[in-house]
Amino acid sequence: MAKSDQVPVEHGFGPRPEAADVVADIDLGGKTAVVTGGYSGLGLETVRALAGRGAQVIVPVRTPEKAEAALADVAGDVVALPMDLSEIKTISRFANELANSLNKLDLLINNAGIMACPMERVGPGWESQFGVNHMGHFALTQAMMGLLSAAEAPRVVSLSSTGHKLSPVRWDDIQYESTEYDKWQAYGQAKTANALFANALSRRLKVTDGLAFSVHPGGIFTPLQRHLPKEEMIALGWLGEDGEPSELAKQGFKTPEQGAATSVWAATSPLLEGKAGVYCEDCNIASPTDPDSPTARYFGVDDHATDDEAAERLWAVSEALLNAA
Repeated sequence: MAKSDQVPVEHGFGPRPEAADVVADIDLGGKTAVVTGGYSGLGLETVRALAGRGAQVIVPVRTPEKAEAALADVAGDVVALPMDLSEIKTISRFANELANSLNKLDLLINNAGIMACPMERVGPGWESQFGVNHMGHFALTQAMMGLLSAAEAPRVVSLSSTGHKLSPVRWDDIQYESTEYDKWQAYGQAKTANALFANALSRRLKVTDGLAFSVHPGGIFTPLQRHLPKEEMIALGWLGEDGEPSELAKQGFKTPEQGAATSVWAATSPLLEGKAGVYCEDCNIASPTDPDSPTARYFGVDDHATDDEAAERLWAVSEALLNAA
């Protein structure tokens, strides 16, 4: 994908619309969606917005009791089914259950994720951030391809982050087998992988008029920060010494409802037709990063996250890892 593809559009929303705002005029009746991580944070608000416009929403859940409580007040057709992104067998069971109960899947929102966690290995030994954030969703999407192909113009949304700027894919040691683990570098690699995944997937969905996009939702306080000690969040400037959100966070961070807006926009907006594989932020297509901008760390997309060659290389690596699992 060339830099020229990353061109913002006129969307007509204010600077911080909520998820419900971007689908207010869209009828999702008859559509079926899967939203991973759909019972907390951004995922919960994504489910609420889609179900509120008539979509049937299926939420894979690792903790059924927690999911039941969180989803209890969501209006609409919402179904929770067991699945754990760190366990490939559970993904296969989830996919088989859907294949037996659905005839198509219109929307797949790969929203769930972990961030800056201690070193841990999941599945067949994958580094956990790469394993959960990328490989779990790669396996799920592969398993959903039949249902996606049966839908008319399906869409897949992959949650990336401005964190992609922290690291490209570390081709020589993706799993941190020979180098010292760095939790933020590992997070950056995983978020780059999420963006490259959407790039490569967009070409594979083309035969069915499908689209895939990656999304940076913005800075939001959600359970994603659960692995960060208070002292680290103070050092990052997210919290004040009193443990409350800092002035920087109050000005720059979004609410979960606002953070979910870009995912919902990418899943539904007609403005993205013909824009396959682009990286989005703030309910728009992101511009390439301007290295001279004082906000380059927070806005725009780096070249390494939109590179076609890297996307195809990652797809081949991911297929090999999944086949060997």
